[in-house]
Amino acid sequence: MAYKVKEVADLVGVSVRTLHHYDEIGLLTPSSVSAAGYRLYSDRELERLQQILFFREIGFSLQEIKEVLDSPDFDRKSALAAHKEILLQKKKRLEDIIDTVEKTLESIEGGCKMSDKEMFEGFDTTPLEEHKKKYSQEAREKYGDEMVDASEKRVETYSQADWEKINARQTANIEQIVANMGNGPADPLVQEAIADTRQAICDYYYDCTPEIFRGLGDLYVMDERFTAYYEAYGTGLAAFMREAIHVYCDRLDAEANA
Repeated sequence: MAYKVKEVADLVGVSVRTLHHYDEIGLLTPSSVSAAGYRLYSDRELERLQQILFFREIGFSLQEIKEVLDSPDFDRKSALAAHKEILLQKKKRLEDIIDTVEKTLESIEGGCKMSDKEMFEGFDTTPLEEHKKKYSQEAREKYGDEMVDASEKRVETYSQADWEKINARQTANIEQIVANMGNGPADPLVQEAIADTRQAICDYYYDCTPEIFRGLGDLYVMDERFTAYYEAYGTGLAAFMREAIHVYCDRLDAEANA
């Protein structure tokens, strides 16, 4: 069966503009064009679109998705199994948080008394802290002890007031990004907040070069603990920030090579 662009958009729940964009970049090309000039999608294109949406859900950029799907080694069944595993992990975390919300409501209504531990189930940051230690070691291997030592030495001098200022700046940037997600990663207000996010790293931690910043953006979607941190602010935020950081770094690279 062949579908027109509008029919695919209505069936899947994506915009016609999105489908046109996918066609323009060669990610999802219609199988044919009718005599009247309508783009027509076959079942094969619908299967590819499903894969695109799965990869988008777990944080891949459009370019990465194209490279994966166009690879001669791509196996749809294996990819689906991997998607399922990642989504089940996300589901488990959300279920834990929902359960904590329900218990909290019951406690407020007087139905039960929550233990201190129950109040924070689903929000355990221990894995994140463990990953930070691991990332610190990886950073030493990649960037050298001198940079990491200088960063850790600087952090040790910060007072409570300093940390409040740092956290407030970080939160303000994240909230600005979330508020403008609907405008796309290249939106001026998004890019303004992304630029200040990098500047804050430079101001408070270390010299965050475009290369390091790009790698940091990749980490937001490659590591589920970092993904969970940003997803708490808004669904899809981790992947969106990665795209926005890449847009920012691509612009810097283009300016440097102009």
